[in-house]
Parts: sequence; C-alpha cells; structure tokens
Amino acid sequence: MPADLVTISLPGGAHLTGTYSAGTERPEFAVLWVHGFGSHRGGEKAESLRAECARRGWTFAAFDFRGHGASSGSMYDLRASGLLEDLTAVCDWLGERGHVRLGLVGSSMGGFASAWFAKANPERVVGCVFLAPAFVFLDRRWNNLTPEEQIAWARTGRRLVQNEWVSVEIGIGLVEERARFRPEELVSGWRTPSLLFHGLADDVVPDSDSLFFARRVEYPHVELRLLKDGDHRLTAYKDAIAGAAGTFFANLVGT
Repeated sequence: MPADLVTISLPGGAHLTGTYSAGTERPEFAVLWVHGFGSHRGGEKAESLRAECARRGWTFAAFDFRGHGASSGSMYDLRASGLLEDLTAVCDWLGERGHVRLGLVGSSMGGFASAWFAKANPERVVGCVFLAPAFVFLDRRWNNLTPEEQIAWARTGRRLVQNEWVSVEIGIGLVEERARFRPEELVSGWRTPSLLFHGLADDVVPDSDSLFFARRVEYPHVELRLLKDGDHRLTAYKDAIAGAAGTFFANLVGT
C-alpha cells in the first residue's frame, strides 16, 4: 500500500506529521503505531507492522508526537497530557476518514500514552499491543533521581536526558503531572484486550512495568509475553511481533 505524508494542524499553529496507508479490508478499522521517547514514527518495528497491515489489507498510520520527528514543538514541552492531546487529534483525523475502530501499537512511552488513551476512550480502541510499555514513565523519571537532582530540576525547570539514542532537555512540567497518571489508576477498571511484549534484558524499562499491569488488571483478555534475551528496542523480534499483532487484531475485528 502506498503511504501518504500527512499533516494535522493543531491550535496555536502547531502540527503533527505522519504517514497514512489506506487499506481496503475492514475500512472502519485502522492500526496506529505510537512511538517512544526521543523516537519517531519510522523505524524497523513500525515498518514491519506496516507490512503486516498491508498484507492483511488494513489501514495503517503512524505520527510523530510534538517535539519528535517532523512534528512541531520541542522535547522541553513534553507532557503526558500533551501526548493524549496528540493521540486524540490523530484518532479524530482517522475517524473523519471512517476509521472509528482502532488498534494501538505503543512502544515504551508510546505504550504509556496508548494505555491512557485507551483507558479514556474504550469505545474507540478495539485492542492494544504494548512493546516494553513504560507504564511507570513519569514516576521513574522523578524517583530515580537523588534529592539533590530533584531540587536542581525543580529550581531550573530543565533536565538533560542523555543516552545512546537522544540528548535532549526536558521540562519539570513532565513530572509535575505524575499525580494525574498513577499506574494504579490505569489498571483500575481496565477493559481493553491487550497483548504485551517485554524483554527480560531490557535495561531502560524494567519488565516489572508489564508484570504490574498483567497482575493487577482484573479484565481477563490480557496476555504478557516475556522474551528472555529481548532488549528495550525488541528490534530482533520485529517481524514476530508484527505477525502476532496482526493475529491479535484479526481475532478482535473478525478477519
């Protein structure tokens, strides 16, 4: 399926950039890739998922969050509430094209955002696939700091985040929202079918995030697959994950 480059305008002159591949099967359904912190809509896992959707004739979309990729904004302004605003704008745009039933595939921070969006919009999300989901994303950003580091971040409003993939400054506003996004609240009343993948060799997001979700959610249609040698990116498993996601969604939408 050919992919169209798409721009969604947001209030205040901001915009989201993404790609959209229209399918012919189940036109009311679309799979949306939701990327992680410091990443973008492309990459090997997203491409494997797009190919799986093309094979099944499904619509596929992937957008950059604000502050990422080709979308407007900066990482300094990253907020959990902003992630949900971006997902709402994307899902509204897809809904205007008739895709009113969505399958979300969220990686790391994208798993966090997808989960909270699904919790707020269960009627729009038929199922979620989570890859190394960072359900404790906000608390971990704060709690892993020393008291001195917390004081410095609160005083300056800025903190440098550096790893092998990114070197960016994030604002204190990101963690100031953590009381609104408690993991305990996320799992309470959860009712969306979910398939989780997490690597036991993940040194960025511990598998305890996924184990917490799987153990605490009372809704029965939740499956966790632990990958013994899987790292945080799970790139080595991209095709297997894409195939499993395809089967998972097919069982939900009836194809």
